[in-house]
Amino acid sequence: MSIELPKDKHREAIASIVRYFQEQREEEIGNIAATGLLSFFLEEIGPSIYNKAVADIQQRMQMHVSDLDIEFHEEEFQHWPQSDRKLRKD
Repeated sequence: MSIELPKDKHREAIASIVRYFQEQREEEIGNIAATGLLSFFLEEIGPSIYNKAVADIQQRMQMHVSDLDIEFHEEEFQHWPQSDRKLRKD
């Protein structure tokens, strides 16, 4: 699975790379070089970031699923225990 950015985000990422090189490294980088660098990062590093995000979401979902039993658990067969309690009070 390749990681692809929507066209508008892809353009923003390229502009950000160009600006980074200008302001932080005082170097010029063209759009073609910035596109190549972005493609490299998406291919090489993107899967690690994506996999970490998926693992984080899985962990969070697992927490929510485990809370379902606590939040929505209903005791079963409660008629007789309630009846017994009423009889003891009388």
